[in-house]
Amino acid sequence: MFSVKAFRLVGAIHLATGCLRLAGRLIHPAVCHMHQGTKRNMDPRWSSWTGPNSTGEAEVSAPQTKVMAKQEQPGLLIFEIGGVCGVLEGHVELLKKHFHLITMKEFLRKKERLSEKIKSVLIYEGRPAIDRELLQSLPHLKVIANSGVGVDHLDLKLISSFGVKVTNTPHAVSDSTADIGMTLMLASARRLMEGCQIAVSPQTEHFAADWLGDEVTGATLGIIGMGSIGYKVAKRAKAFEMKILYHNRNRRIEEEEQAVGAIYCTKIEDLLQQSDFVMLVVSLIPQTHKLIGKRELELMKPTATLINISRGPVVDQEALVEALQTGVIKAAALDVTYPEPLPRDHPLLKLKNILITPHLGIKTDKTTRVITEEAVANILAALNGLPIPNEVFP
Repeated sequence: MFSVKAFRLVGAIHLATGCLRLAGRLIHPAVCHMHQGTKRNMDPRWSSWTGPNSTGEAEVSAPQTKVMAKQEQPGLLIFEIGGVCGVLEGHVELLKKHFHLITMKEFLRKKERLSEKIKSVLIYEGRPAIDRELLQSLPHLKVIANSGVGVDHLDLKLISSFGVKVTNTPHAVSDSTADIGMTLMLASARRLMEGCQIAVSPQTEHFAADWLGDEVTGATLGIIGMGSIGYKVAKRAKAFEMKILYHNRNRRIEEEEQAVGAIYCTKIEDLLQQSDFVMLVVSLIPQTHKLIGKRELELMKPTATLINISRGPVVDQEALVEALQTGVIKAAALDVTYPEPLPRDHPLLKLKNILITPHLGIKTDKTTRVITEEAVANILAALNGLPIPNEVFP
């Protein structure tokens, strides 16, 4: 089912675009002729109107049935259905209610005919890739809807130069991404993966008394990037009685800081030096590329853990490998890397003090469904000339 917000928006769009057509169907054509005397043949569908009978009442014979042609749905280009990068099969029915789905494979096979029909593109798992050649081949394209919040894979200026709008789904991803941030912090601190391996290993005969992890409750968490996701992390961390520091381009208002007990650090250096856990929750832009490098890692406590739930390139991975190997920091927990997945011989995969997950931030049934619903609402708004809920500007 649609989320309440998406449901209301889609409903409003359909109401605005369909009310005139609906009204035309509901008004009985005979009403228009009741008082027109001999003007009986103005509408050929009602040529059998016989005028008033002996009692003075109008008589109307059965109208000639006229089949209304079904309005063609706007074409929506997707990469594929199912597979590694395709739209989830469980979401196809929802999409087909509003759009004529065209896969990339089908488009390339019938480009001349289908290019005129496509008015929108849905990007899922970064596919289909948007480049100048594709934009030039879609003359009626109005909007590109990204599934998720990050748009670092899109050339916004290029897309805008073709008069095409870009949207994302920031509201849908906040909770599940904040959840994975907390999961990584807890799992790393308590050495959950190592513990699981010990518990299931055929060689395990006893559990060592000195096999210890770190306490999360009462520890200091430094959040770099206090947008909607970062703030949801802070809300969760408050429940663990953590001291919360944060660094952001714009400081939160005092009421929001007090609600979670967060302290603003004007300088990122101050946050790095004081935190037991440093969590990265920033967008990937030129200013955040390799935001955490050799210098920043050396500022962290040797007992600290780095957690990245933003984008892989935000961290200098070579510097991270060295820091983990030499004890500059204690551990790292990454839901994102660069590239994804890492090459199987990458040195990060050989370290014992790192936890890596396959970009699970938004990977829940509920979140992926809401993402698709928000994307649909964005597309429908763009196609119907209505305010777009989540437009991304260059």
